[in-house]
Amino acid sequence: MPDRTPTPTAATAKYIFVTGGVTSSLGKGIISASLAKLLQARGFRVTIQKFDPYINIDPGTLNPYEHGECYVTDDGAETDLDLGHYERFLNVPTSQANNVTTGRIYNHVISKEREGAYLGKTVQVVPHITDEIKRRMLLLGEDDKFDVVITEIGGCIGDIESLPFVEAVRQLRWELPPNDSLVIHLTLLPYLKAAGELKTKPTQHSVRDLREAGLQPDILVCRSEYPIPAEMRRKIALFCNVKINSVIESLDADSIYSVPLLMLKEQLDDRVIKKLKLTGGTVHPDLEAWKDFLGRLKNPTEEVTIALVGKYVELPDAYKSINEAFVHAGAQNECKVTVRSIQSDHINEDNIAQLLHGVDGVLVAPGFGERGFEGKILAVKHVRENKIPFFGICLGMQVAVVEYARNVLGLSDASSTEMDPQTPAPVIAMMEDQKDITQKGGTMRLGAYDCELRRGSKAAKAYGRNHISERHRHRYEFNNQYLPQFEEAGMIASGINPDTGLVEVVEVPNHPWFVAGQFHPELKSTVQNPHPLFVRFVKAAIQHRKV
Repeated sequence: MPDRTPTPTAATAKYIFVTGGVTSSLGKGIISASLAKLLQARGFRVTIQKFDPYINIDPGTLNPYEHGECYVTDDGAETDLDLGHYERFLNVPTSQANNVTTGRIYNHVISKEREGAYLGKTVQVVPHITDEIKRRMLLLGEDDKFDVVITEIGGCIGDIESLPFVEAVRQLRWELPPNDSLVIHLTLLPYLKAAGELKTKPTQHSVRDLREAGLQPDILVCRSEYPIPAEMRRKIALFCNVKINSVIESLDADSIYSVPLLMLKEQLDDRVIKKLKLTGGTVHPDLEAWKDFLGRLKNPTEEVTIALVGKYVELPDAYKSINEAFVHAGAQNECKVTVRSIQSDHINEDNIAQLLHGVDGVLVAPGFGERGFEGKILAVKHVRENKIPFFGICLGMQVAVVEYARNVLGLSDASSTEMDPQTPAPVIAMMEDQKDITQKGGTMRLGAYDCELRRGSKAAKAYGRNHISERHRHRYEFNNQYLPQFEEAGMIASGINPDTGLVEVVEVPNHPWFVAGQFHPELKSTVQNPHPLFVRFVKAAIQHRKV
């Protein structure tokens, strides 16, 4: 048997592992975030991490159609979109350590092997890969920052690629002290219309697969379209070997933000606290602010329609953080925000007025590549000329700059060197420190950077301060050689990075709301702190609707 790296037995945190079965997209991330919210509301320090079984080092190079949006943390990690849920629910920043992939695990182990770290031993999945997985699973709990670390295991039980993670959890449960860990298994109770009843067999099979891998779930969370009868709960408990009060019903919710209250009603937090023997928290969670948010969300006094112009609109998860930022900003304004997704490929001069008819604001979304670029330019031209509130994010800012250069400055051939490397008017160009980079993964300008806002600008008024920090993910930038021309023609740089001089925000002062940022404000919007630019944009849309 190969030598093993011992796992520390003196844990400073409790560990919860969340697995899923039957099918993907059941909502492990939302259940994890909801449980974390309930524990946080009872006074515990909680963090969540996601372990993904794919071999990519991170999601940064994945097509949004494959994996949804790539979520970026303050420290520049390109991560799974579930980390966005974690931050939106907990209002606590995540980091590189909160998202680990199979690719990162193998890359680390292989690098160590090349350095001779294993002393000539045969490097194997067990123990070397599983030891590295365990090390990373315990990492966040070792410095006394958190009382509870929730680990979401991506994929489904039974998937080949998930097996090393499940095995690592099995070993950890054996190595950690009693009552320091538990497993929550999320599963599905499908409703057969012809039979007129819920069926438990898929759940039984899923738990059987989990137990064959060496894990016995402590709590079952059962997704269902209909309430689970008491007799069915008893049946699930009996055949899955869990206590009946550990069979938790998770009904379809009208909003993901309702799930914490549904889990509270099911006493999920109570079961977890008792099983882990957690001490020091309050008897009842303080969810007044959360309930206030839900009250404003579900009882709006206003309604607006915002057009989201992008190239990945067929998959809602591609712009997940933007959509959720509108939920937060809408609730803040007591306004229902209806997002009308428009594929930028489909926009032309003949249909632009029809496509944007009746909208109260337009957001041009981030993205990469030239597909749909000209359609986005037409959308910006339409809203600028018709005084419709506009908000541009990352590529959306670059589009606004190119449109202004072409139609106001008279630079008809203006473009970004990303779209046209030979453009005679490169108003958007590649950053100097990016020109010699050939590797794609993790090499962009990533993470949080400072920005100084111009006093009195729309952006500064929205934030209520002049110094901000926002997250970035881009290679191209505003070309400062053209800045005097833009400012003379009426588009100002209202946000500048103090260290590099890079333009971070542009706006048109004589427009009701024409603001665009090179950064991604949607990534920092949470239930507790809706992003000020989204809040002000929705407010501008409300005012436009009343005109």
